[in-house]
Amino acid sequence: MDTDNHNLGDSKAGASTSQAVRALLGLRELVLGGELPPGARISEVWVSERLGVSRTPIRAALIRLQEEGLVEPIPSGGFAVRSFDENEISDAIELRGTMEGLAARLAAERGVSTSLLHAMRDVIAQIDSALTGELTAVKFSQYVDLNARFHQLLAEACGSGLVARQIDKVTSLPFASASAFVMVQSIDESAREMLLLAQSQHCAVVEAIEQREGARAEALMREHSRIANRNLKFALQNQQAMSQVLGGSLIRRARRTA
Repeated sequence: MDTDNHNLGDSKAGASTSQAVRALLGLRELVLGGELPPGARISEVWVSERLGVSRTPIRAALIRLQEEGLVEPIPSGGFAVRSFDENEISDAIELRGTMEGLAARLAAERGVSTSLLHAMRDVIAQIDSALTGELTAVKFSQYVDLNARFHQLLAEACGSGLVARQIDKVTSLPFASASAFVMVQSIDESAREMLLLAQSQHCAVVEAIEQREGARAEALMREHSRIANRNLKFALQNQQAMSQVLGGSLIRRARRTA
């Protein structure tokens, strides 16, 4: 009997976890997919019916998305989808570049294990392979994954849990990650040139780390982040490019002063 009760408890806990995950993933997809417009109050009832989950995990998902910066509380109660100003996103990208520059400098000054350097060079070799021949959609997807892996390894290479956590925090900001605007290049005539430039910077920063050139490694990573800002500006000027950005409907152009 105890075993039956235990199994029943596990089953209920599993169902609850499944609902929570489904609510979070589903709600995030509704936001980033543009089904929930910025500024409008999010109806828990509508989301619950749309996703087929109860309102309790929906509320938990809304709190999680608030932490991620995708929704914000409103005075009348509940939450609304946020929109993001061009300058706000640009600042977040710049902040990521600053933190990754610090990580690269610390990695160079403190030294990196042979195994970690090998892992970084292995990712670079895989990117080289992905950039060989025609740039297909599959190859762009491979590049996105490999690029994210390279930046993850860089955060590990700094030898500081504190810095690594701060990098993770800043890259969790909407549109601030190293891969947020990479797919924009898939429709850009200069796509290959920009990807090769980014790859050359990957190679150069690993070389600077290996040769213990801290200032050079830091400068390279800060410069590297400017590619993302370039892609942001291109996307804002090209509707087709913006369609490649997950959550692009949430981005608004900055107001220009006279």
